Amino acid sequence: MEDELLEILGPFGYPIIRQGSLAPGDDYPPTFFTFWNNSDTEQSAYDNETLLAVEAFDVNVYSNDPTTLYTLLQQARAAFKAAGWQTPDRGHDIASDEPSHRGRGFSVTYITTNTTQEETANG
Repeated sequence: MEDELLEILGPFGYPIIRQGSLAPGDDYPPTFFTFWNNSDTEQSAYDNETLLAVEAFDVNVYSNDPTTLYTLLQQARAAFKAAGWQTPDRGHDIASDEPSHRGRGFSVTYITTNTTQEETANG
C-alpha cells in the first residue's frame, strides 16, 4: 500500500519522505510530506485465511508557509478519500524540529477484503 500512498501524494509535486528519516543537519525542504505505517492488521480471518486486513498510516505535511500547510493538508486528504481510503482524522498538529516549519497530519486507512481463497493466497 505504500506504493499507492506514494502515487496519491506524488502529483502534488512536493518531496515525500518517510517520517523521521531526514539525517541530522539535512535542511527541511520549504514544503514536504512525510508518512509512517502505524499498523497492518488482520481484522478477520477464517480457516487460516485472511479475509479482511487494515493498513493504517499517518500522512503529514510540513511547511514554512501556514497557508500552504493547511491547504495542502485538505487537498491531500481529499485525494485519499477519492482513491477509496478512509480518513477518520481531519487533521492534527505534528511537532517540527525546525522553528521555521509547522506540521499538520491526518490518519488514513485502507481496508483490503479478500473474498476467495485464491485472492488470499496471492494477496
